[in-house]
Amino acid sequence: MSVQDELKALIVTELDIRDREAGDIVDEDPLFGAGLGLDSLDALQLAMAIEERFGVAIPEGEPARAIFASVASLARYIEEQRSPR
Repeated sequence: MSVQDELKALIVTELDIRDREAGDIVDEDPLFGAGLGLDSLDALQLAMAIEERFGVAIPEGEPARAIFASVASLARYIEEQRSPR
């Protein structure tokens, strides 16, 4: 399973989204606003779930905005943090 697929499943289950399935979420669609419609509380809950599931720290504030832009940006961040340096 790809990181994107894991993230989509995590979003649906952790945020208890009942009107969508993981497969309905498009990698590049915005997570906030007109996209998936998440809010700041959803972001906090999702950040904690991502940190637990993937073992990466999510920064707070402005840096988090770009990371949480879409499933694709979240996946890129996770893969960058997990790759050996």
